[in-house]
Amino acid sequence: MPGAASARRRAVGVAGLALAVLVFCATEWGCSRSAPSGVASAAPELLRGNGTEPDSLDPQKARTVQAQDILRDVCESLTSIAHDAGVAPGVAREWSASADGLTYTFHLRPEARWSNGERVVGADFVAALQRLVDPATASPYAQVIDVVHHARQIIAGEMPASALGVTAPDDSTVVVTLDGPAPYLPALLAHPSTCPVHRPSLARLGAGFARPGAMLSNGAFVLSDWVPGAYVLAVRNPKYWNDAATHLAAVRFLQIPDENAELTRYRAGDLDITSVVPRSQLDWIRAHVPGQLHVSAQLSTYFYGFNLQRAPFRDNPKLRQALSMVIDRERLTQLVLRTGELPAYGWVPPGVANYTPQSFDYRALSLEERVARARRLYAEAGYSAQKPLSIELRYNSAEINERLAIAITSMWKESLGVQATLVAEEFKSLLSDIDRGQAELFRSSWVGDYNDAYTFAQYLRSDFGVNLPHYKSVEYDALLDAAAAQTDPAKRRELLEHAERVALADHPFIPLYFYVNKHLVKPRVRGWYDNVLNVIYSKDLALGAP
Repeated sequence: MPGAASARRRAVGVAGLALAVLVFCATEWGCSRSAPSGVASAAPELLRGNGTEPDSLDPQKARTVQAQDILRDVCESLTSIAHDAGVAPGVAREWSASADGLTYTFHLRPEARWSNGERVVGADFVAALQRLVDPATASPYAQVIDVVHHARQIIAGEMPASALGVTAPDDSTVVVTLDGPAPYLPALLAHPSTCPVHRPSLARLGAGFARPGAMLSNGAFVLSDWVPGAYVLAVRNPKYWNDAATHLAAVRFLQIPDENAELTRYRAGDLDITSVVPRSQLDWIRAHVPGQLHVSAQLSTYFYGFNLQRAPFRDNPKLRQALSMVIDRERLTQLVLRTGELPAYGWVPPGVANYTPQSFDYRALSLEERVARARRLYAEAGYSAQKPLSIELRYNSAEINERLAIAITSMWKESLGVQATLVAEEFKSLLSDIDRGQAELFRSSWVGDYNDAYTFAQYLRSDFGVNLPHYKSVEYDALLDAAAAQTDPAKRRELLEHAERVALADHPFIPLYFYVNKHLVKPRVRGWYDNVLNVIYSKDLALGAP
């Protein structure tokens, strides 16, 4: 937003003057990004590709990965994600669980501060978590903490938000009471939706508290500017409790939805880190900048979702299964994707801790056998060469999404005679169409929020806010409830695996492949690391001579 950055710079005095110089130089690529003479706190600006436009930078309302990647830099939750994707301290320096696993006590750092210098206290987390589940907030992530005592009743409008099982006995303590054991709770509380809120700002500004120039931050950076379609700028927060370990003056998240355009900007020196890597350019990249290409496993699934609230897919599992069965996923990963992605015959990716991913019961069949069975199912669903299925597939505009859509609809046409219309649109428009029930079949993905199978299992709960296919299964929900109440890790795992098999039998979506992280990283970036959650905090990075 115009003017927000200048307001922030006035507030931080000399450090802000240094940042103003850096911001100017970051837009004039001939400038040096070294520290201005005589200003010890100044440091370079990191340029990160961030894909599509973030949907919101309100921690409790943001739903996209692009928004959450920014929020991880400007907000800090009770915990954080470790370099190996495990759980690490955040504002909470330590925590403990009761013997029955139903109560967690978090002890906050006394040195944790908001960007205006005020202390971050337990009540800030209580307010944030109550706001998250309050129906008035309409958070798509409200159910992410549904294991917390009374969360489900509050989300359903049956109890006030103040009844949530989260309290702050004093400024230094947060106590979370659960309905059932949740060993993943500390990892879950690293999610940006659980970031604290500065209560006076929220009371004074309402929804405007998260705007650039107004938003107070407790993370390593402060939201400074947002130019829609161009970038989001976050500047260093000198009040952050661990500011001494921050090496950057600012992070500029560039919104470049086209991966080829992003590569062009990277080659021109306008980016230090890309969001993705265009597969059409992989041979060139491997030949010319092999030391800058980072590819690693990621806990994320790419899928096509059915709109289960309307015809032709509502109450028609045979049709849904037929469309899934004829897709040659090996061909997609080897010839279209080409960067190590794995074919997805299930929902939960490999690599999730303490879990065995499940698969469709037809995975072991040959493609020819699958196509033969799919044709029978297609006919039983009421379709034929004389009466072909006519559908519309929507996806957000990106080269790889289009290439996959063309390949998959060609397989449907060849094997079943399906007539498909492809509709590419801007990401926000796609989300809006899905939310309004206007998309029959749509491209989406789910990225694990923490390293536990429940982050995937929860997506398909009938009441989960971002269950885009609107899958509803009494049996599935009951299995998740039983898993949430289970104290035996082995039995909990069995219940979650059973739940995945139930969902796969219902075919509420078509899993296509499991992602890998793909980034180009300039040699001058120091401290880069890869992990299965694809969470790399900017505060851990530095810039130096290549």
